[in-house]
Amino acid sequence: MSERAVSADDVKALRERSGAGVMDCKRALDDAEGDLERAVALLKERGLASAEKRAGRQTSQGMVESYIHAGGRLGAIVELNCETDFVARTDAFKELARNLAMQVVATDPLAVSEEDLPSGAEGDPEQLCLLRQRFIKDESRTVDQVVKDVIAQTGENIQVRRFVRFELGQ
Repeated sequence: MSERAVSADDVKALRERSGAGVMDCKRALDDAEGDLERAVALLKERGLASAEKRAGRQTSQGMVESYIHAGGRLGAIVELNCETDFVARTDAFKELARNLAMQVVATDPLAVSEEDLPSGAEGDPEQLCLLRQRFIKDESRTVDQVVKDVIAQTGENIQVRRFVRFELGQ
């Protein structure tokens, strides 16, 4: 137990920053003895661990998101799945779907993951596979890490099912 009592304002601040649930924030703050930065790190660590546990859950809900690049010459459609329609309606899920569609337009991956690569595909998996690519909005992270962050935030398994990219004239 912490020496410093965790206030409701502390929990609220951590919740706004992390998107985690109230009780998860309270536990993290208690474990971090009121240190907000340590609590954020704990939530992230716990979230990534729980994301791995959720990987086998069925994802039959979700959304199809499109992104058309300025000028209408490039576009992509991404199918992103989750466990419930409740999560599919959250801002975090919608933002992830939009960012993934933008990623596909910008980087032109060949497959979602290495398992989906066609036989004989040549090249670096970090360029060919969407989940292995560096995230265009934060090069220090991979797309897979971004997806896992949203899994940790929503508490549900999330899967990039498929995508298609269009380029005018091709």
